[in-house]
Amino acid sequence: MTNVYDKAHDLARALQQSEEAAAVDTAMKVIAAEPETKQMFDNFRKRQAEMQQQMMTGAMPNPEEMEEMEKLFQVISMNADITALFEAERRLALVIQDVNKIVTDSLSFLYQTEEG
Repeated sequence: MTNVYDKAHDLARALQQSEEAAAVDTAMKVIAAEPETKQMFDNFRKRQAEMQQQMMTGAMPNPEEMEEMEKLFQVISMNADITALFEAERRLALVIQDVNKIVTDSLSFLYQTEEG
């Protein structure tokens, strides 16, 4: 019988070695090499995490906070290095989403009912 955990570790290694993960790593290194860009990016991610944490507790950010976050996103999106990272992260997330769908779909037979 196949050891699912061994296969999961194989999949994790394949993801780590993927072009998509390499692109994220490269983009992060480019940002880290520019102190001003890194500070701007870190500030954005910190505020983003704070808002997500707030939403997870059931509290919605007020409209002013949402507007401020949108403006901050627009500003950092003008930075080509940050935009490259966002695009690399988007592509990696898509791969992970596709893998999740493949795994989930493989178990759909468990929930099919006989009709008739």
